[in-house]
Amino acid sequence: MTPMVKAEGVHKSFGAAHILKGIDLEVAPREVFCLVGPSGSGKSTFLRCINHLEQINAGRLYVDGELVGYRQKGDKLYELKDSEVALKRRDIGMVFQRFNLFPHMTALENVMEAPIQVKGEAKAVARERAERLLDRVGLADKAKNYPSQLSGGQQQRVAIARALAMEPKLMLFDEPTSALDPELVGDVLDVMRGLAEDGMTMIVVTHEMGFAREVGDALVFMDDGVVVESGNPRDVLTNPQHDRTKAFLSKVL
Repeated sequence: MTPMVKAEGVHKSFGAAHILKGIDLEVAPREVFCLVGPSGSGKSTFLRCINHLEQINAGRLYVDGELVGYRQKGDKLYELKDSEVALKRRDIGMVFQRFNLFPHMTALENVMEAPIQVKGEAKAVARERAERLLDRVGLADKAKNYPSQLSGGQQQRVAIARALAMEPKLMLFDEPTSALDPELVGDVLDVMRGLAEDGMTMIVVTHEMGFAREVGDALVFMDDGVVVESGNPRDVLTNPQHDRTKAFLSKVL
């Protein structure tokens, strides 16, 4: 089976700062893959590399068997044109810490926008799907509300619906609950549980260890730009093998 995501020796630097130092990992189709670790360990940077929001400096990244951001001829890589990158990015949904909704659009319009503008979909088709997705995330009654009229948790659920509107084969979540008040976290995690049950392939950067334990199929602990430990979430969280993993988990569990 072709991995949904495959990283081979991925390096990323910003100037003199070496953020990713040779990441090797695979994410299988339908897998919920959780990335945990301290701030600054490279988790979010790696996530952004998967859909070429950041260019890698060395190594290879593949999504569903295809190189991300590049075309290979012989031994050389050639970066794809922006239009080609955008075309491939349509298959990858991303949900950020901050919701990044269009403030001048209603929840329904936010969810409809990308299929209309990027795919050229008819408004009626986009509207029907947007209404269905808002219902799926528990916000059918908020379709006409603007982001300023929604709580943080509601905005994040609209952001998830917006990502799903492009019918992606892979969903990336960059600490989707970190900006939320604690009482709002559960609603967002419930939506993500539902996606997992439906078989969506997901890579989740998270500090929600309960979610990783209950829903995750695989867990990677990253620190200082490298994979320190990986395995079944229950095994890693209850019986970590590496001292650095043990020290981190002692502070967050």
